[in-house]
Amino acid sequence: MGFQVIPAIDIKGGKAVRLRQGRAEDVTVFDDSPLAVAKRFAAAGASLIHVVDLDGAFSGKPENIDAILRIASSVGVDIEVGGGIRNYDTASRYLGGGVSRIVLGTSIIRDPEEVSRITKAYPGKVAAGIDAKNGAVAIRGWVEVTGVQAVDLARGMEKSGVSAFIYTDISRDGMMAGPNFDSIRAFAMGLATPVIASGGVTTISDVEKLAAMSGEGVGAVIIGRAIYDGSVDLASALKLERH
Repeated sequence: MGFQVIPAIDIKGGKAVRLRQGRAEDVTVFDDSPLAVAKRFAAAGASLIHVVDLDGAFSGKPENIDAILRIASSVGVDIEVGGGIRNYDTASRYLGGGVSRIVLGTSIIRDPEEVSRITKAYPGKVAAGIDAKNGAVAIRGWVEVTGVQAVDLARGMEKSGVSAFIYTDISRDGMMAGPNFDSIRAFAMGLATPVIASGGVTTISDVEKLAAMSGEGVGAVIIGRAIYDGSVDLASALKLERH
């Protein structure tokens, strides 16, 4: 199995930001131009960029779609997008506008019928974002923790046609504390679909450890804050990719 390094851009109020543990009030602005950030990532050699509409994640509808479609049309590498994609129409706007893959989150719990409508129309272009705290699924921009176990939700979804699961341990996200490797491994080993690890990557050795788990179902890692803070050099991380 290959292994891919995916740099992340979170957009809030039209700017590239990072939150700590998903809290809307705990924001650091890294760059006024998400497009400029995307171009830097592409120049470093990234083959896929992960973009999140944070305003959309909280409001439930796309808030930064024009800026994101501008990135998709002008960067020259694949873009995957999450945040505020709750229905077929929004999914179609993104996938028809040059985005390579969308990430569905809240709707996989709230509206499974709509999810299967989207996956049928766009096979291979839908990933499911599963955010977990202590193994239980969190939704609505991490505001609400459900009683559903993450791996049970994912197993139930494998038949729906999603191409990957993005697994985020939210207790680690943006905290620069390192990923929860045991939790990622347990989740990935329980599934046949590739898992993309997200949250908590702080050092290049974290990336090396996740790359070493490619035989256990971990197909990629998303890195955000560590790249902006300079604690992970993107070009060095990209050298750990396996094709």
